[in-house]
Amino acid sequence: MEADFNKPACLDFEALLEDHVTGDLSNADAEKLAEHLESCVACTWALENVAPSVDLLRTLSPAADPGPGFSRMMMARVRQELSRLNEEKSIWQPFISLAWRFAATATLALAVLVTFDAVRHSNNSEIAEMHPAGTRELFPDPGRLPANSDEVLMMVADTNHGQR
Repeated sequence: MEADFNKPACLDFEALLEDHVTGDLSNADAEKLAEHLESCVACTWALENVAPSVDLLRTLSPAADPGPGFSRMMMARVRQELSRLNEEKSIWQPFISLAWRFAATATLALAVLVTFDAVRHSNNSEIAEMHPAGTRELFPDPGRLPANSDEVLMMVADTNHGQR
């Protein structure tokens, strides 16, 4: 029989395994558990791995009794925590979630626009650098190129490049 170590111990025998490890098992239950352990690999594996833990726990000193009001105080704290969690799930929670989604979308859109603008400006500077030498001196405003030869003459006259 192949061992399956991921399979938990049988629910019917789990309490008997605990009693066997602590030494609180009756003779009839001990015989019943022994028969089961012969055929169940999962329970055998659980028994072998739990026994050292019990020995370690026995070496510790017993804890002090927390007192008669311990369970009431703990349950009050549990109820208080549950009510706090329920308050956090208020009617405004979907709106807050929607606002965060809107902010994230707006941030993404802004990043895309900034990237587009940066790429566009870098392409414009490459286009301005592609003009033949001397045209930058003739046309100081690269965004405004002359439409015809008359405008070229007017631009040359305005920049005093026509003087010798």
